[in-house]
Amino acid sequence: MDLILRAGAGLASRLRMAWHRARGVRIPGHVALRAVEIPRHPRSITLEPGVALDRGITLLATGAAARIVIGARVYINRHTMLDASERIEIGADTMIGPFCYITDHDHAVQAGALPAAGALVSAPVKIGARCWLGAHVTVLKGVTIGEGTVVGAGSVVTKSLPPGVIAVGNPARVLKPVPA
Repeated sequence: MDLILRAGAGLASRLRMAWHRARGVRIPGHVALRAVEIPRHPRSITLEPGVALDRGITLLATGAAARIVIGARVYINRHTMLDASERIEIGADTMIGPFCYITDHDHAVQAGALPAAGALVSAPVKIGARCWLGAHVTVLKGVTIGEGTVVGAGSVVTKSLPPGVIAVGNPARVLKPVPA
């Protein structure tokens, strides 16, 4: 029975991959796709071989020039959203926990003006290889997270983090180096 269920899930993943490829998503090798939402600009998304996207993932590229690039063997857990107006890049072998939000933009605000009236302000986001973002992490525009860095659950990353550290908090601050 277990073999039949796994075979059915594998077939469903392959069908979703074929459908996304037909829409223009760049998928050069096999990836595991569960219930992934790509509401706009699928040609702006690249998934390298071995990527695994769990249920409820949203890859939102706002505008034809926006890019989302997910490196090889990246795992993104449930209900995470990548929201790009310019570029979000995730390095190989990175793990992203559930309910994370990664964006490369926000709106400018002015006193007395409506929040939505502000101009879109964007700066690319880069998450290095072999990183681990815990559950409910938010990464904001212009941030680079260095290779091998761990970001603790619930953290809000507002500024770039160096490679090989553990960072926690709101805003995220370096706590210590990753143990050798």
